[in-house]
Amino acid sequence: MAPPSVLAAPALLLMAVACGLCAGGNYYNQALLHSIALHFGVDQAAAGLSVTVAQVAYAVGLLCITPLGDKLERRRMAVVLMLLAAVGHALVGWSGSFAMFMLGTLVAGLFSVAAQVLVPMAAALAAPGHAGRNVGLVLSGLLVGILLSRSVAGGLSTLGGWSLVYQVTAVAMAVMALCMRRVLPTSRHPQPLPYAQVLASMGHLLRTQPALRQRTLASALAFAAVSVMFATMALVLSSAPLQLSDAQIGLVGLAGVTGALIANLAGSWADQGKSHVLLRLGAALLLLSWLPLWWGQASVAWFVVGVLLMDLGLQAINVTNQSSVASLLPEARSRMNAVYMTGYFAGASAGSALGVWAWNLAGWQGACSVGAGLAALAGLSVWRGVRWSQRQALGQAQAA
Repeated sequence: MAPPSVLAAPALLLMAVACGLCAGGNYYNQALLHSIALHFGVDQAAAGLSVTVAQVAYAVGLLCITPLGDKLERRRMAVVLMLLAAVGHALVGWSGSFAMFMLGTLVAGLFSVAAQVLVPMAAALAAPGHAGRNVGLVLSGLLVGILLSRSVAGGLSTLGGWSLVYQVTAVAMAVMALCMRRVLPTSRHPQPLPYAQVLASMGHLLRTQPALRQRTLASALAFAAVSVMFATMALVLSSAPLQLSDAQIGLVGLAGVTGALIANLAGSWADQGKSHVLLRLGAALLLLSWLPLWWGQASVAWFVVGVLLMDLGLQAINVTNQSSVASLLPEARSRMNAVYMTGYFAGASAGSALGVWAWNLAGWQGACSVGAGLAALAGLSVWRGVRWSQRQALGQAQAA
């Protein structure tokens, strides 16, 4: 029997699919840069700027738009953001010039933060004791969307060209927004704040909430370690002795979909008070994954094992931490999530840059060394955070 929740299972599934669409849409261009460059007659470096534009726009949306979840009615906000993201994808899909393509990329990236409105909304509408389960299920959809995005982009591009990818996504997001409007219940902050106060309070929350700082740091380091691998994966797998094609490399990356399986489980365990066990397990798996990845330079099987372990570790850490952040201050749930996710993606950006630097300096061994070092730092951060939480709980018990 499913645990009771204000959100029924179909509504949660709808939110998970919506998150997958929003998140995945920002990664399509990474698989289509060559085709985009040829279509508009620009070099690949210019086409590659669309990746940066999408990431920067998403970061701006995280900081400036998602905190509005503590001011506006969340269902309406998520629906409007998804419709605006659909407009961005439509601009890309039916663009007649490179300038319009870049404008559409910016619009889609900025408003795809609808996913980060839905995550705290899932926690807010959960029955007592089931916030982690809801967050885990919604995040599993987001993860699958990211991991499938490159394969979906490649498949649709083969059928009807690169623009078909964005045209289909625009229609799908518009339909999804209308479905959310009909299915999801309303969710509003009990005491809405002025926008200026919402933004100003984010820095205050970061300063005054040590648990938020610790969990954000641990997840940022974990995502940085994973990003080292993703930034250099195509380089090592396409090189001798493996020499895999782009399609084969994409299939190897799909091994990470298994992380979606642990996302829902991690949320449920967090609800049961097992978050410390999950965090330690996730940190251990993340560090251990770099050993088969090191061997994976000469063996696809070992590389797949490494990707599996790495993604399981990352999801155990991320879902547990994000569920915890969502429950720290219910009245500031959207702002807390915005701070957490900004740190999380900042870690990813830093990890990608460090991975490419290490590859250029010392090849795959250099990338593995940097990734393992970041994973070790993430483990240390997790260990310190768990010890701090245990001391806090002991102090509260003694005071009572």
